[in-house]
Formats: sequence, C-alpha cells, structure tokens
Amino acid sequence: MASKRDYYEVLEVNRNSTPDEIKKSYRRIAMKFHPDRNPGNKEAEEKFKEAAEAYEVLSDPEKRAKYDRFGFNAFGPGRGGAGGFGGGMNMEDIFSQFGDIFGDDMFGSFFGGGRSGRSQRRGVRGSNLRVRIKLNYEEIAKGATKTIKVKKYILCPQCHGSGAKDRNSLQTCHTCGGSGQVRRVQNTFLGQMQTVTTCPECNGEGSIITNKCSQCRGEGRIYGEENVKIDIPAGVSEGMQLSLSGKGNAGERGGSAGDLIILIEEEKHPQLQREGSNVAFNLYISFTDAVFGIQTEVPTIDGRAKIKIPAGTQSGKIFRLKGKGFPSIDSAARGDQLIQVNVWTPQKISPEEKNALDSLQQSENFKPQPDKNEKGFWEKIRESFS
Repeated sequence: MASKRDYYEVLEVNRNSTPDEIKKSYRRIAMKFHPDRNPGNKEAEEKFKEAAEAYEVLSDPEKRAKYDRFGFNAFGPGRGGAGGFGGGMNMEDIFSQFGDIFGDDMFGSFFGGGRSGRSQRRGVRGSNLRVRIKLNYEEIAKGATKTIKVKKYILCPQCHGSGAKDRNSLQTCHTCGGSGQVRRVQNTFLGQMQTVTTCPECNGEGSIITNKCSQCRGEGRIYGEENVKIDIPAGVSEGMQLSLSGKGNAGERGGSAGDLIILIEEEKHPQLQREGSNVAFNLYISFTDAVFGIQTEVPTIDGRAKIKIPAGTQSGKIFRLKGKGFPSIDSAARGDQLIQVNVWTPQKISPEEKNALDSLQQSENFKPQPDKNEKGFWEKIRESFS
C-alpha cells in the first residue's frame, strides 16, 4: 500500500467506539478478507493484514491512547502499529495473537475444518533472542541503520524447514486429518458437549514425517548465523527495547520464527550529558571573559555551535540553545541544549597578578552585589529542564 489509512477508517468504526464494537467490526472485516475465503487474492490478503494491524493498536488501551494523540508518529519512524518495530505482521503472527477472535468452530464451518490455506505443518514457534546495541549521541539524534551478525537457529537449507527428506516423506496425519486437533462429542445430562484436544498422533502439527531430513535430522532448522538489518528511529534512550518480528530463532518443523529484541545502550559523551530530550553542557570561562564578555563555540550533538556570553555574566548562569537537544520518539518535538557558565578561579597566580588583583580588591565594582530578584539554584534548574 502506498500510504497507511487511518486505523479507525480501516475497521469502519469511530473514535468513540467501545472495545466490543471494535472487536466485532474487526471480526467482520477479517472474515470478509480472510485468505481462505480469497485464495490467491493479494489485495484481500493486504486488507486482512491491514485490519489486523489496526486491531492490534485499537484493542490495546495504551497503544490506542498514543495513536489518538500522535497518530502514526506514536510508533516512531518506519514503525507500523502491528508487528512492532520493523513493521508488518505475517499470517502466523495474526492467527497466534487473534485466533481466539475467530474461534475453531468458525474455521470449521467456513473453511472445512482447518486452516487449509496455510501450511499443514505448524511446528513449534522459535524462541525470542536479545541483543544489545550501543549508540552514540549523534546516532540517537538522527536515527541509525545497523547490520549485525546474529548467531541463531535458521531454516534448514535442505528441507526448507519441513524436517522431511522430500515431499513424499511428509504425510497428513490420519488421526486429525491435518487439523492438529481431535474433536470429541460426548452426551451428558446437559446435552451434547464438544471438546477439542491436541492430536496425540502428530502433537498438533497436522502431519507426520516418515523419513527425516539428513541435515537437520527432522528439526527443520540448523544452527547458523544471519545478517540482520536494524533501522533504529531517532530519539531512543538507554534501556529502551525494540522488537524485530520474525528475526529470532527459526521455529521447529516450519513453526514461525521468534522475535529479535533490541536493547538500546547509550555511549557516554565526553562533554555532554543527557536529561530526557535535553542536553546539558558545562562551559568554563576565565574571570576576564566573564567581565568583558566573549563569543565562543560549544559542542552539540550535531557538531559545534557559536554562543555569545555577554559582559558581566555571573557564574552559574544558564543559557539555552533552542532545538539543539534530542528529538522525541513520540512526536516531532525536539529538546534544547542547556549551557551553564562556570567562571574559572585560578589556583596559582604570579606576584605581578597578585599585585594587580590587590589593587582592584577595594573597588566597589569588584564587591559582590547579589540580585535580590534572582531565582534560587534548584528553581533555575527545574525551570531549565521544564
């Protein structure tokens, strides 16, 4: 799709709709565009995925509140609502998360007793993996693309994940007919009751391997490594976790892959300090620079910036560079850079310097004259970061 549609428009509901109304509408639309009802129809498949993505956001109170406030920016650049960071839900994601909305009976009545449009072998889902990525201030400010090598289970190149030697070595389970479930109807004093249990013959996988793949020995995966490209949005912070769907360990025998969880670490900057979306810098100037004023350069996360310190500036004065801080991951706003001026006091002076200072010591201009209207230290700090 060229551009995303509003999630409320996708589910044909309004912003005041209740969770039950949203769930009911999603179920109706998902059944309409279900792949099993529209075999080979790519447009219907995209609408099915689009509805699942919209429902994942609008069915979650926290995600819905963020979406109502920030729109698609709530999930950061390049991030869809569904599937988390990296975008896009695949069919396994949708049915594993929202299968209960459709129900097994619904599948049975509409699609002949099973999810025939997908692979018969469901296998075992792969586990999630965690990696740490260290970013410097510039990468955090601008966003970054990293390609890393991840050692993990990957699909077996010989059997492509099936675990079988060849096509003839994979047979539909005769006990469950490929559904992975066994249904039993019992007569009770309350009437007939139907129970659904995992097929004991195939352990819920729907098919049985008669001759295993020689490379993976029937597991459908081998241990290897993969180059994974990670697009990190601007504005992330220390400890934040991002999720890359389907980039974890490959599943067993065709099962869906787990996710790759990325933990963000910040490299310390040699001169700057971060406070939320703002950046702080301590500028040290000499006594004479404070008296006469000075134009100097200070480091920023984007390079260097010029700043003018007016004559008579007091130590502890805080200046603000608007928009020179970090971008916010939830909005287009950007923080500021705060510069605190510190007047450096010499620790050693020559006899000539001592005589010069002695001659000025009694001057009225060199006696402290506190400003009665000056705000307190903590008040200035709170004001600077507000």
